[in-house]
Amino acid sequence: MVHIGDMPHIPLDEQQTTYTLLKYYVGPLTRLPYAAKTSPPLKFINQTYYYNMKCPHCLIDFHAVAGRTLLPEDSTGQWYVESYKCSNCLRQTLYLVNGDYNQYPHPHDGFGVNYGNVVSTTMFYPKANSRPVPSEVPKPIAEDYVEASLVLSDSLKASAALSRRCLQNLLLDAAGAKKGDDLSKQIQAVIDSGKLPSHIEHDIDAIRAIGNFAAHPNKDTNTGQILEVETDEAEWNLEVLESLFDYYYVQPAKAAARKAALNAKLSASGKPPVK
Repeated sequence: MVHIGDMPHIPLDEQQTTYTLLKYYVGPLTRLPYAAKTSPPLKFINQTYYYNMKCPHCLIDFHAVAGRTLLPEDSTGQWYVESYKCSNCLRQTLYLVNGDYNQYPHPHDGFGVNYGNVVSTTMFYPKANSRPVPSEVPKPIAEDYVEASLVLSDSLKASAALSRRCLQNLLLDAAGAKKGDDLSKQIQAVIDSGKLPSHIEHDIDAIRAIGNFAAHPNKDTNTGQILEVETDEAEWNLEVLESLFDYYYVQPAKAAARKAALNAKLSASGKPPVK
């Protein structure tokens, strides 16, 4: 661990509650439940750690600086609050972190902090994800998606199970997948149809890789079963479902509405409708 006590002084942030993380801090980085799937996931800007993160309030990607506020130690270990303020909606996302830290004298601020291993990270504000579901999505599929979003911060396993079931029902409803096939076969059949845009093909194919279906065959054969999850699996499933909602339900509905409006104008002018 590199000590930062001798580094140049950086003042407290505008809320006067947390220390700015310096680029000299080399402890482990906390995985964020809403971290965007971008590369690299971390940027240095003005000697500050910035993460690529999707705001759970407004769902806009932003570069999030991590602020930390120490809490009193208890019998289960050391605790602190990690905060990220969205540059778009200006709202905070807060995590309760059970992890190691130690304080040491600091010539400017009285003390400095080194952070070590993280045991657990739990988002407690906002409690539930505000991911909207387009009205065009069928109710049973939308309900699974909403529930998968709501439990994401409490149980990645439950969220991933619900999102796998949601995906399978979507493929059966809108993509022509064969009922009775395993999820992996259904995904492959949809990819082989050649109807999906290439970026969605890659995203849906990655569900099998990220979820490590080869090592967890029950994810394929029993999609709703609660099983161990891989890193970023639950979040990735929800991201892919959003893309599929737009492709299979939202865009066709918009196209149908445009066509109906055009035909109404053609009819009013005595012209034949477009087919």
